Amino acid sequence: MDGDFVIALISLLGTLTGSLGGILVSSKLTSYRIEQLERKVDKHNSFAERIPVMNEQIKNINHRVEMMEHERETDASD
Repeated sequence: MDGDFVIALISLLGTLTGSLGGILVSSKLTSYRIEQLERKVDKHNSFAERIPVMNEQIKNINHRVEMMEHERETDASD
């Protein structure tokens, strides 16, 4: 009976060690994936911050083009 008890105890320790090891590895993998997703979100956010600046620059460029077209039209009519 003592042999059965020792085998059961060893089995329990093996099961606990395997379970805890699996939990730790899973936790590390989850943390790594979250970190990767945070990096992607940061890239997206920095791009989203630049969009309004680019829109303003496009407005300015369009305005300059319109002014140049208007000047060309007035020069051509003279």
